[in-house]
Amino acid sequence: MVRVTANPPHGTPSFIDIGLPDLDRAKEFYGGLFGWRFESLGDEAMGYEAVLLGDTMIAGMAPATGEDTGGRHWWNLYFATDDADGTLKRIADAGGSVVQPAVDVADQGRLAMAKDPAGGQFGLWQGAGYPGSRIVNEPGSFSWEELYTRDTGAAAEFYRNVFDLRPERLQEPFAPSDMDYVLLRHPDAGRPAAGICSDDRDVPLWVVYFEVADTDEAVRRAQDGGATLDAGPWDTPYGRVAGLHDPFGVDFRLLRSNPPS
Repeated sequence: MVRVTANPPHGTPSFIDIGLPDLDRAKEFYGGLFGWRFESLGDEAMGYEAVLLGDTMIAGMAPATGEDTGGRHWWNLYFATDDADGTLKRIADAGGSVVQPAVDVADQGRLAMAKDPAGGQFGLWQGAGYPGSRIVNEPGSFSWEELYTRDTGAAAEFYRNVFDLRPERLQEPFAPSDMDYVLLRHPDAGRPAAGICSDDRDVPLWVVYFEVADTDEAVRRAQDGGATLDAGPWDTPYGRVAGLHDPFGVDFRLLRSNPPS
């Protein structure tokens, strides 16, 4: 497995969590799909639970009604930062907004939430005792992330200014000719950080991809657990992909990555 033992470079997607109105149902669905286990972090965590792959924390889950988001729920994507407060200033300078100022999470790290200028929400994680998801790019963990937004150019400029991610517009065969797709390359990490895809939804959304061993079989398990298939499965230059909505309407993707070339 790909294990993370130190804080990832600034601008690297490093953690995910989700708030849902029925944690028992959520744990039943995601536990059945990915083999996850769950562990309460205690009364002081206000219902927040660790998502475990084996014995390793890879994500978080918490109760949330969605009253302040019109009943919408999504997987929150957090970017690694060496200085959460300084990054919030860069976000504001680039036209974004602060949703939650930086706060300490015990001795584990420092957390903040923000939005890009178009309203796409994301988080910041400044690791201390906990660097972020300790397993990535392996079955049952997150392996890719894409921002769906109306203006890919403006979004790419924002994330370049905030995280120094370098935009590269993809062409065929790496992206369909009718798709406006921008890859965000990290100057230090050994792989691209994320993608930005044109989409006509009213509110931009970061969508998380979860690695699986067999996309078609995982789709069947997801549907048996109450998910709705949105698109696919289909083959891409990067692997076999399917798009789904979980029982709460949360948008997510399944990916069986092709071996590195």
